[in-house]
Amino acid sequence: MTPLDAVRPVLGSFRTGPTPRGEGRTRHNLAVLARAAADDLDVARLAEAHLDAVTIHAELGGRPVPAGSCWGVWAAEPPGAEVRAEPDRAGGWRLSGRKPFCSGAAGPCTHALITAHADDGRRILAVDLAAPGITVTPGRWQAHGMRGSAAASVDLEEVPAEPLGGPGAYLERAGFWHGAIAVAAAWFGGAVGVAAPLRRAARDGRLDAHGHAHLGAVDAALAAARCLLREAADALDAGSPEPAPVARRRALRVRAVVEAAVDSALRRTGRALGPGPLAGDADHAQRVADLEVYVRQSHAERDLATLGELVGDAEDAEDVLL
Repeated sequence: MTPLDAVRPVLGSFRTGPTPRGEGRTRHNLAVLARAAADDLDVARLAEAHLDAVTIHAELGGRPVPAGSCWGVWAAEPPGAEVRAEPDRAGGWRLSGRKPFCSGAAGPCTHALITAHADDGRRILAVDLAAPGITVTPGRWQAHGMRGSAAASVDLEEVPAEPLGGPGAYLERAGFWHGAIAVAAAWFGGAVGVAAPLRRAARDGRLDAHGHAHLGAVDAALAAARCLLREAADALDAGSPEPAPVARRRALRVRAVVEAAVDSALRRTGRALGPGPLAGDADHAQRVADLEVYVRQSHAERDLATLGELVGDAEDAEDVLL
């Protein structure tokens, strides 16, 4: 697992201010994630979750996260696994159940935000992972990619927890979709890292005309993704309240463009350079494996279908005009 010492420099580079958004902080923080991802996608994945947790605390009225802590956001709810939240007699809350796919649970996370079902609806609650009643079961992650941030299963038995916001608050806020853009920034950085051998081959004079065509296509795709990420960051930093449907459309659009750039970088780098980098460069092979797993957080055609519905429901086409 990725140790906290590897993640800490990235966490220290974030600008959170009163919130992680506004006054250029969003654009800065997305750039931090992208740079980290170009080097190590495991580190970027864990840092992105921590940034999301800090943002959720700010948006839902939680207390500032403790200095030196590292947070996960564990929201997966596949069939057959459920965490229940119950108020206790002392006025607090307790969590019980199993939460799968908990990145960083076996290290480096010290705390986590965990989604759970309560009698009044779905909630998100903060947990100190040093609390009693927590059992982490690593080892179910079979993929070679993203193994350093590999998801473990976590069993909770009457674990004390602090709720953030009310029932439904986690998913209903526009910030949920703003966080999805941060994930795309990490994908983007991963694509830049994967395409690095192709750029080096061009500088070294090792590309033929077909190789240069692949590099040109990758560069164009990454430039489009970079522009859209910057546009989204600047819009969030402007500070104007954004309805959740607008935020959702923005996030799905950004993620679709970034995912296309990821696909271009993965496919065209391999087609231009052949098996050499994958066979002879362990760092590149790991980066490719990591990115192929990480980008599958996208829901692919389902997200595109949702985006199409949202665009079709819009009252005008102002946002597609120059």
